[in-house]
Amino acid sequence: MQLIINGKKHTYDGDPDMPLLWYVRDLAGLTGTKFGCGAGLCGACTVHVDGAAMRSCQLPMSAVEGQSVTTIEGLSESGDHAVQRAWREHAVAQCGYCQSGQIMQAAALLAETPKPTDADIDAAMAGNICRCGTYARIRAAIKAASTAGADA
Repeated sequence: MQLIINGKKHTYDGDPDMPLLWYVRDLAGLTGTKFGCGAGLCGACTVHVDGAAMRSCQLPMSAVEGQSVTTIEGLSESGDHAVQRAWREHAVAQCGYCQSGQIMQAAALLAETPKPTDADIDAAMAGNICRCGTYARIRAAIKAASTAGADA
């Protein structure tokens, strides 16, 4: 099967049931996407599949055949996506473990809803857990990124 990860074509001929997370981390060497719960409940493994935020720990390779996957490394080569800038400006990360998934979820939200309300943010981010509890800073950063332009 073939897929595109961060703009580069990849071929995979292994187990079609292997989670995308393991391909991304172990075979493609893109370790920014994290393993959290392994059940799709925490959001640490969030990537974009054809622009939609998806939990890569629960997504079999067979489900992404022919699709485009974006990991945190591919969101912005230089780390200057509006969400990434806002994350730094608002000092969102504490331990940082969940942050790649949080950023990917926020970027997908802003791509779909460029000017989200608090309710939009709460609904979109509800499946992403931050053990450090930086939720207020996450919301502030998303609002700032929405003002800056999510695709900047």
